[in-house]
Amino acid sequence: MLIPDKIGKYDVQGVLGKGASGMVYRGFDPGIKRPVALKVIAKDSLDPGDLEYVLSRFRHEAEAVGRLTHPRIAAIYEYIETEDLACIVMELVNGKSLAHHLKEVTQYGFKDTWEIIRQVLDGLAYSHGQGVVHRDLKPANILINDDGRIKITDFGVARIDSSTLTQVGDIVGTPHYMAPEQFSGLEATNRTDLYQVGVIVYELVTGQRPFSGNNVEILRRVVNERPANPSTLNPKVAWQLDWVIQKSLAKDPTERFESAREFAESLRGALEESMGGALAAASVAAAGPPSLPAGAASLMDKARLIAGAKDAGVIAPAEPSPLDVAAAAATFAAGSDTKKARVLFVDDEERILNALRTLFRNQYHVFTAESGPLALEFVKRFGIHVVVSDQRMPAMTGVELLRQVKDLSPNSVRMLLTGYSDLASIVGSINEGEVFRFVKKPWDNLEIQKTIADAVAIAMELAATPPAPDAPLEKIDASILVVDTTPVLFEGMKQVLGDIAPMRFVTTTDEVLKVLETEEVALIVADLSVGQEGLTTLFKLLKAGHPEILSILVTEASDSELVIELINQAQIFRFLNKPINVRQMRGHVEAALAKYRAFKQRPDLVRGHKVAESVQAKTSLWGAKLFERIRSLPDRLFSRA
Repeated sequence: MLIPDKIGKYDVQGVLGKGASGMVYRGFDPGIKRPVALKVIAKDSLDPGDLEYVLSRFRHEAEAVGRLTHPRIAAIYEYIETEDLACIVMELVNGKSLAHHLKEVTQYGFKDTWEIIRQVLDGLAYSHGQGVVHRDLKPANILINDDGRIKITDFGVARIDSSTLTQVGDIVGTPHYMAPEQFSGLEATNRTDLYQVGVIVYELVTGQRPFSGNNVEILRRVVNERPANPSTLNPKVAWQLDWVIQKSLAKDPTERFESAREFAESLRGALEESMGGALAAASVAAAGPPSLPAGAASLMDKARLIAGAKDAGVIAPAEPSPLDVAAAAATFAAGSDTKKARVLFVDDEERILNALRTLFRNQYHVFTAESGPLALEFVKRFGIHVVVSDQRMPAMTGVELLRQVKDLSPNSVRMLLTGYSDLASIVGSINEGEVFRFVKKPWDNLEIQKTIADAVAIAMELAATPPAPDAPLEKIDASILVVDTTPVLFEGMKQVLGDIAPMRFVTTTDEVLKVLETEEVALIVADLSVGQEGLTTLFKLLKAGHPEILSILVTEASDSELVIELINQAQIFRFLNKPINVRQMRGHVEAALAKYRAFKQRPDLVRGHKVAESVQAKTSLWGAKLFERIRSLPDRLFSRA
């Protein structure tokens, strides 16, 4: 197969490997400057009788993994199919497979075995929770990043709960790693995956697979024989590890471990017995989402809190004791540089945290956390000014974390940092966590430094100003402007909201400007389908000149890039999806009016919500018409504050 120059929008940069039915290329996404792997099947290379079956498997892999978002699973970004080829666009893993490493080192120590297997079980715990069974786990499908992190790949024979592609009677998998039920054509389950992990553990600690021979011989032995105890091949293996591995390799699936969590817990204890000491402390996500006990944190969590506070420079290295978090917080409050902002970065990838720490540690007290629960403890203990969180984390999503941060510390400015364009998550982050900005990975250093600086400026003003007392939402004189092609939304809002504020209905951007010229407007609720380009340009330019005016967009669009653009350049306050949930709409409008009232009471806060004027918006076809009119709008309140 000739190497193509491009596949879809992706540039092809070289060959990464060759599979049983296709090629894997190194690719590059020019739009967001991201390297990718392109897994390609050329249709003319397949036997016509096999074509549909192979393509079905290929599409199925994209479907199975496309719904999985976990750091231990190689992500799939897109599926492309043309007359000539089918292509899965996936995360590029900078490393080699476990199979490759086993050719160089046939037997692994107990610590290395644990580091590999705990991550595999971590990923399986998640995929099983999502109803996805891999069915073909083997060293070739376990990729090891250059930094030692594991990525499970090749879900080509995976079974998902709703799938009818793999039915009872199909025999799929790789013979050395197949479970007895797979040779019999029975349904694969979560415990089938755990059997295959057991084979890999056996191979790592002994340097041999449980059974050898040709495929027929392996089939006979897997179904009928019990493998030799690993301790007969490696005398350092304790009896507990023999028991764990044999349990994972039980012929009857019901006799195996019930879950990845149970397997991980038992395996860790058995490996520690074999090595005669404790394994290095590491969170086992396979054992379920980490959580902090009510009240005081656990000893390990306290140690992490103190370590993070010391690293951030808010606690002297020599004290306090790692057991006394309360004392640590008191020490910070009494003696730290309280004029220096405290910024918390949350991501489950250590290399990301290291990069951000290096970039910002000279400007701010930088805290880092690899999980949501630990991040919340930092917020509770140290009065964090800015929280920047990844979205896709195994224990707690970024949206959920930022929602809890909002409840716990309303004055903390919240930002979402992620490499994925998941529209539901983006909208959720705005609606639930009131996110200030959305920053995409990989970031531009200058851009993220400016964005963090903007967030810090707002947070420091909030921290320095006494909060306004809570009060029931009262009627306001400023108008709510509804922009739509029909009055249906307008009439519905009038019924739901009553006379809480004057309401105006318009159908065009020109009419929007006419109202803004004559009235004080607190909120614009607009259906994005009303002249989309004109509306988006209007919101960008309006937020630059009049940041006190809030906006809610109604949309049924699936364009995540547009939503990100509107978040960052127009500071959209909320998004409403069609069909509109009336209760949700009322809640969003009331929240917007409460925000507007807060702006009136504390006009100094408005300045931080002003966005830079978009040159692109100003010079576009619509922008040229709108810019001067928006610029000449009267300053009714404090937009120039």
